[in-house]
Amino acid sequence: MIRKPLATAVVVAAAFGCSFAQAATTPSIGWSQLWSTSEAGGAAEIVDVDTLTNTLWVTNPDRIDVLSVTDGSLVSSIDLSAFGTINSVSVKNGLAAVAVAAPTVTDAGTVRFFNTTTLAADGFVTVGALPDMVTFTPDGTRVLVANEGEPAGGVDPFGSVSIIDVASRSVSTASLSGVPQINGVRSATLADIEPEYIAVSADSTKAFVTLQEANAVGMLDLNSGSFTQLVGLGTKDFSQPGNAIDIYDKDGVYNPVPVNVRGLYQPDAIAAYEANGQTYFVTANEGDARADESDEARAKDVVSGLPTEYQRITVSTIDTTAGDLVAFGGRSFSIWDENGNQVFDSGNMLEIVANDLGIYDDGRSDNKGVEAEGVSLLEIDGRTIAFIGLERTTESAIAMYDITDPANASFIDMIVGANDLSPEGLKAFKMNGSYFLAVSNEVSSTTTLYALAPVPEPETWAMLVAGVGLVGAVARRRR
Repeated sequence: MIRKPLATAVVVAAAFGCSFAQAATTPSIGWSQLWSTSEAGGAAEIVDVDTLTNTLWVTNPDRIDVLSVTDGSLVSSIDLSAFGTINSVSVKNGLAAVAVAAPTVTDAGTVRFFNTTTLAADGFVTVGALPDMVTFTPDGTRVLVANEGEPAGGVDPFGSVSIIDVASRSVSTASLSGVPQINGVRSATLADIEPEYIAVSADSTKAFVTLQEANAVGMLDLNSGSFTQLVGLGTKDFSQPGNAIDIYDKDGVYNPVPVNVRGLYQPDAIAAYEANGQTYFVTANEGDARADESDEARAKDVVSGLPTEYQRITVSTIDTTAGDLVAFGGRSFSIWDENGNQVFDSGNMLEIVANDLGIYDDGRSDNKGVEAEGVSLLEIDGRTIAFIGLERTTESAIAMYDITDPANASFIDMIVGANDLSPEGLKAFKMNGSYFLAVSNEVSSTTTLYALAPVPEPETWAMLVAGVGLVGAVARRRR
């Protein structure tokens, strides 16, 4: 049975002071879990789909598990433990690209290719240090690799983006050195600028690269193969209406209030789409300190004389001053135009809904809250739907938003996966005329597939379910 999110619509209407009728005008997407499977001895992280073979490709640190879309059964495992640690996979036109960090993570990594039909190896190329994310361009001609270059063992390599020509397997490198910076990029040295995730415009001419620790996005011109600028994303003011958060983790309750704290957006995942002829990108504003955590501390250890409720929040030691607390993460997702101007932010809605559904973890209130980490986009019935994965809820949670109109994105529902925890990778896709969402959950080591479908308007739906005796299933609270 496809579930209809009427209960959540009522909650959102109440939380934001609008009527249920207003909330219900948002197109609704029903969802139902089809199957969930455990990655034995692994940690499911990134997932992609191959529609040619009806399979999901799921990364574990040492192997790729190829699963049947039909029932989640294991088709095959590809052991790559001899080459290092697997970080990412992307599939396009029957070819899978797998990003593998070297055994010594500061050494150059590799991208290894596989035929998705035969599962045979199809060569490899050498890229930068710690290739953390890999993606094909929409036209399938190039593979882009975010070489994060995190420090380890006293070595701090420079981050970069590798551009692989699929036909020739030639590799070029887009360096971050000397690239103009605007809007206050958060970095002390070039080595602090570490590519995390990549989105590509629909015409395959421009890429947007999250530089998480630097709180910025790099604009990459794929025609020239070079970065044009690095755009700082600024901060979010948690004292403003709609941005109230809970910053105290020791009372066991969710108590959002306006606080004199700013948050660095610091997005992890990013996705791009077009609306009204313009390109926009969507960011999951997780927040993150440096790998060695040298730039984070409790507020009380940075600023003296703070009220009790402010003392435990984790802040950036390089951005915080007396009277100006700066924390990590936006506890939200945002939509930006192609120049890096913010046109929408979800405020505190992700945490409000998570709390209503009983899955908010108050133990994370002092440090980044629900931590929006993953994002995937899919067009359903002419509407662009965003799926936002929350890493730090007590059960796996994925928020759904209609982002067709970028400046007026609207909440649809939140998928809660019982027995799943910490969604890391999301892949929304259409196959054989139907819509699906695959989720790889890192902590629970599970991969779960959901069916998605547009559902009738509330009045029509109520009549339909009444006709088959399912009225009680409409207003459900998913736990």
